[in-house]
Amino acid sequence: MPTTRNLGLVALGAIALAALLTVIGHLEVNDDLNPWSLTVSDFAVSDRGGVIDVAMVALAVAAAVLVPALRRVRRSRTVGDQALAAAAGGLLLAAVVPTNEPGLPMDTAAYLHRYASVVTFVALPVGGWLLARRDALPGTAPWLRALALLSLALAGAMIWSAYPGDRLLIGLAERLLILVEVGLLAVVATALVRRGGRGPGSAGPADRPGAPGITPARGA
Repeated sequence: MPTTRNLGLVALGAIALAALLTVIGHLEVNDDLNPWSLTVSDFAVSDRGGVIDVAMVALAVAAAVLVPALRRVRRSRTVGDQALAAAAGGLLLAAVVPTNEPGLPMDTAAYLHRYASVVTFVALPVGGWLLARRDALPGTAPWLRALALLSLALAGAMIWSAYPGDRLLIGLAERLLILVEVGLLAVVATALVRRGGRGPGSAGPADRPGAPGITPARGA
């Protein structure tokens, strides 16, 4: 069975691959596409099955492998890792089901893509906040809280742009949101790597006989 450290490394590798492919996808697109006013999904649909779609799948893999890694650490299911699972599912669905071409009316697939993206954008900060609240990964709580709050603020900016803001700088708002949420995943993955290969059965200092707070049984 993969160790916690190995799962964290897989997640970090998938995050790095997703970042690289996204940059490539932006460099290779048609010059008519404006990254400030168009979303990443608009770029992806212009090159259906291209590198940005693959980047979304890679990011879904990163979120997905963090779920069993966190369960090994916590030894149980939590709402935090369930939120990461929801984010992984939303990313995968958004990659498989494209949005509509820019300027065209939204069809059923486009609405499905939109709501899958919304699930991802909401689930990641919620998961990060809950992991911080439970102190699931000691030392990461301040980072997770800050990134979760910044994500929610940027999500609010994106919602404003999409509706009353007439899509003003919606592409910029979304890219900043993605950057922050990818950073949140990277913080979780890095913390898991630093824990090393300790599985759920590994004994920590507090579990060893004679450790502070543990009274050996009489006659031992």
